[in-house]
Amino acid sequence: MKLFGTDGVRGQAGDFLDAMTAMKLAMAAGIFFRKQSYTNKILVGKDTRRSGYMIENAIVSGLTAVGYNVIQIGPMPTPAIAYLTESMRCDAGIMLSASHNPFDDNGIKFFNHNGDKLGTSCEEEIEKIFFNEELLRSSQVTGKEIGASKRIDDVIGRYIVSIKSSFPKELSLNGLRIVLDCANGAAYKVGPTILEELGAEVIVINNKPNGYNINDDCGALHPKNVGKVVVDVRADIGIALDGDADRLVVVDEKGQVVHGDKLIGVLCVYLQEQKLLKGKTCVATVMSNKALEDYLASFELKLNRTDVGDKHVLMEMKDNNLNFGGEQSGHIIFGDVAKTGDGLASALQVLALVIKSGKPASEVLNAFELYPQLLVNLSVTKKVPVDEIEGLEEKLQVIRKNGMRDLIRYSGTENKIRLLLEGKNEKEVKVAMDDLVDFFQSKL
Repeated sequence: MKLFGTDGVRGQAGDFLDAMTAMKLAMAAGIFFRKQSYTNKILVGKDTRRSGYMIENAIVSGLTAVGYNVIQIGPMPTPAIAYLTESMRCDAGIMLSASHNPFDDNGIKFFNHNGDKLGTSCEEEIEKIFFNEELLRSSQVTGKEIGASKRIDDVIGRYIVSIKSSFPKELSLNGLRIVLDCANGAAYKVGPTILEELGAEVIVINNKPNGYNINDDCGALHPKNVGKVVVDVRADIGIALDGDADRLVVVDEKGQVVHGDKLIGVLCVYLQEQKLLKGKTCVATVMSNKALEDYLASFELKLNRTDVGDKHVLMEMKDNNLNFGGEQSGHIIFGDVAKTGDGLASALQVLALVIKSGKPASEVLNAFELYPQLLVNLSVTKKVPVDEIEGLEEKLQVIRKNGMRDLIRYSGTENKIRLLLEGKNEKEVKVAMDDLVDFFQSKL
């Protein structure tokens, strides 16, 4: 049994992620963080899933059992936990969320005392402790050493002030009509508050969580809903968040979704124009369109690519002292503003760009066209290492010789192989993909 995936521990609540697993994981994390304890406090937040009650109580039990004091702050965005963990001088932060997944899933994400996501080596150490039953038993404390827990409901103001301060002081949202989709998730309070306090007229949708409707036909996964409302109310722009508000999808005034790579591109150039971009470099994943790379190159800016996952983007940024990056899926990271992808902080930067440009969102956010890209997922009976599939390298060499970019990788959670091809000629890309699909179906 492997616990950690690409972003913490995630699975169906009550099944893979049951109360016992959550409690043991909290104990293991407490033992791990104890090695470098500063304040003996750990912050715990969650999104709006019904299962959050069960998992939160199990987490508190596990942490207090090994002597940690716990601060519970209730529903808050994931990036707020990262910020508040550092701000409130906690040894660690824990966020309970399955991000964009349906309500019946849940997850546990960990942050260190600096508010940074844990690296793979730290996750592996926590997982090793989790399976050490003797260490878990011997680490439990008694008497006055047992930890305490308290709930604080007013920390929301700290996060709101932090995000608002990232918006240029010389600008205002006065006169802007914005549609905000909160996905019935963690930002249902803070999102509208931030935009309204900055002067915008905000039409809020999907801000009534009931424990079951998080991400349900709403939010960043379903931005066409925002687009319809934008057109209906003649708004200037639409903003869609996911369940834990670390992801942003933008819709222009015509109701059209702005592709994530286009958003990353124009924001990167905007930062460079403001003389705020470090290293003249943007970080994105291998999934990003080559057109993004070419667009940035036209401004003499560089694109560094990483494996899929925002934690890999963050690691690349940190290792190279860079301050901007993201994934086309909507995780956009302004390193000088937030510790991780923050949908609201990113939205404010988008709004600042639109206001300063003096142009409609549809014009300023669509600065370049993407190259045709095809993504196909194929079910496989077994995951043969890609570099061991006979004849594949020769086939890919032909594809690359014809000016196309390829990405072949297995799913981390399903028995599927993902095939991505990209090129400037849509017909050539389709022909090459049909041939590649036939090849893999015969091999796997």
